[in-house]
Amino acid sequence: MEQVGDILRRLGIPALPTAEDADEEDEAERCPLCGGSGWLRRDVPLDHPDFGRAIPCQCRETELAERRRARLERLSNLGPLTRLSFDTLIVDGRTPETAEHRHRFRQALAAAQEFAAEPAGWLVFVGPPGCGKTHLAAAVANARIARGEPALFVVVPDLLDHLRAAFGPTSDVSYDELFENVRSAPLLILDDLGTQSSTPWAREKLFQLLNARYNARLPTIVTTNCALDDLDERYRVRISDPEFGRVCHVQPPTSAVLERLGAAPPLSFDDFEPEGRCMDGRQKSSLRAAYEAAQDFAAQPEGWLVLLGTFGCGKTHLAAAIASALLAQNRAAPYVSVPDLLDHLRSTFAPDSKVTYDELFETIRTAPLLILDDLGTQSSTAWAQEKLYQLFNHRYNARLPTVVTTNLSLDELDQRLSSRLSDGKLSKVYEIYAPDYRRPGAPLRGGPVRRRAPGNMGGRS
Repeated sequence: MEQVGDILRRLGIPALPTAEDADEEDEAERCPLCGGSGWLRRDVPLDHPDFGRAIPCQCRETELAERRRARLERLSNLGPLTRLSFDTLIVDGRTPETAEHRHRFRQALAAAQEFAAEPAGWLVFVGPPGCGKTHLAAAVANARIARGEPALFVVVPDLLDHLRAAFGPTSDVSYDELFENVRSAPLLILDDLGTQSSTPWAREKLFQLLNARYNARLPTIVTTNCALDDLDERYRVRISDPEFGRVCHVQPPTSAVLERLGAAPPLSFDDFEPEGRCMDGRQKSSLRAAYEAAQDFAAQPEGWLVLLGTFGCGKTHLAAAIASALLAQNRAAPYVSVPDLLDHLRSTFAPDSKVTYDELFETIRTAPLLILDDLGTQSSTAWAQEKLYQLFNHRYNARLPTVVTTNLSLDELDQRLSSRLSDGKLSKVYEIYAPDYRRPGAPLRGGPVRRRAPGNMGGRS
């Protein structure tokens, strides 16, 4: 009689596995080290402390690590965002239109990877919807979970909804327990701060959360599509503290906003005369030093470059040449005179303005590079002084590359500005003694008469 197995094979139907087949399959899957028990005994002498002691096999450690990772994923609240990792990121971002877009996103990516390796302080991602800031934040969480470390991801509006629901009689968790779990999480990611309803209760709960984590110095990531100035001041001063956190603007401001500042004069290094109308060695050396410093800055924009000198000595030409050189490299270089900048800011308060004050000021304040011409020629109102201090202070704390020209000495400027401009750790200050090249008949002068400011002068850093 034909065997059942032979009939099934003749009909093209796989035979059911036998007990012998199952044993062979189990044998193949068993760990060759422990035989599937998950434990090993070390071959050591009788007097060794590990003699007779069972130790976990590698297969068991791997299994336990996988179970821990799965548990951390479940507790992380990432849900479908577990798919978002550094490997699935587009390195140049989702909107790599210009070199500046790519540069901004790569900086944010580097900050996220550094934070994932060793979470410390706060990391804030600012940018419009769809720029990739949530992907960056989720990638950090997934990287930590892959290392067996906990991370909690919450969308701010959802968090507030959960806290409200915790007051309900049918809630599985009490409000106090839920709030404490979030407040004390070893790593917390707050996504979409600023999109929540702005009720007094919501503002108070968020302040309590941020303040507790700030005081405890717990690693935290915040994403927001709001300008920092638009956030509650109590949030802003904590998440933007330069001594504790780092703010990354994932996407540069729109070109339309930058275009309001106008363009730099069409001047370059090629049409600059490094000796100008200088007559003596001091004048020539000061102009030559400033010329070479400007070229170095254009090649590698770092820190601050401050050019001092009388009207027409060439400082504006050098600042414009830096802008031209950077634009030739496809890098944005916003250029504006300080009086014009303040006029632009004032104009945003008009009812027909196409850009808000916050949008324009945030664009200028956070620009990766900024060239400010003719500092000191603006009207000296309290409002103007305050806006300039806010601008300089932010760029100073963030160490953003900046070029400043002025016909005043540092002593003659607002002390809050001059102390930052003269910081030798950040700034290189060059005083140009060349005469006004636009007035051929004017007497040659050895630079403006001014009190000499203490600190870094003449290009010494």
